[in-house]
Amino acid sequence: MTHLITATELAHEIEDVVVLDVRWALTTANTSAGRTDYDAGHVPGAYFVDLDAELAARPGDGGRHPLPDPAVVEAMLRRAGISAHTRVVTYDGKESYAAARAWWVLRWVGIADVRVLDGGYAAWLAAGLPVSTEEPADRHGDVEVRPGHLPTLDAAGAAALARDGLLLDARAAERYAGETEPIDPVAGHVPGSLNSPTAAWIAADGTFRRDLAEHWERVRAGHDVGGGAVGVYCGSGVTAAHEMLALAELGVDAVLYPGSWSEWIRDPARPVATGHSPG
Repeated sequence: MTHLITATELAHEIEDVVVLDVRWALTTANTSAGRTDYDAGHVPGAYFVDLDAELAARPGDGGRHPLPDPAVVEAMLRRAGISAHTRVVTYDGKESYAAARAWWVLRWVGIADVRVLDGGYAAWLAAGLPVSTEEPADRHGDVEVRPGHLPTLDAAGAAALARDGLLLDARAAERYAGETEPIDPVAGHVPGSLNSPTAAWIAADGTFRRDLAEHWERVRAGHDVGGGAVGVYCGSGVTAAHEMLALAELGVDAVLYPGSWSEWIRDPARPVATGHSPG
């Protein structure tokens, strides 16, 4: 089953799904940028979801975007009218980083049918489809979330997987190498992890590249672990979710390290590697 939906497909199914707008920007000082974009225009009927407030807990020892409080997720889903068997579509501005985080969190709490609008709101606009500035009224879904439907890695599990399996670092190559670190206080990567920048999985128009399988073969060339486990991390568990989505499209059951690099470096006793090789 594909985890993606095209703009045209969504337009045909719009009456039968709940749409969540998860527009968000990691690097902006304006934390309300996503909401501002939503107010300016969105897919008709879409509910706005605040990634920082509703898809993550407050920053702390668990990293910059720890796993969210299930009660907060449940309240958000109920507000959108979601029940156990509701079909859900998430989208963001273009590249689907935030939409993939929503896709992963919803599946983690037990929502089975979640898809991501490939290419995001940009694809919707490019298809010439209608937009709305009207915010839908709150609804009264009855979903009961049950976190734990997807496995996760903690720091110890990530270290073990880097040693015995395949742990992918989804950040840009220069951050992986420790050449620059614009967000977190320590630069480098988890020793033994393999760099696989999330941006390389995306086409120029923000959709997932059409040669995902071939790209995956190039990524893991020389690092084949057979049927062994694959894990993914990034800076804080957002862009790594995008890579999780790409792997899911290929039938690869990867495991997310939600705390990611921003959690790893909270403990100064944890080792740090630099350079472009796993270390």
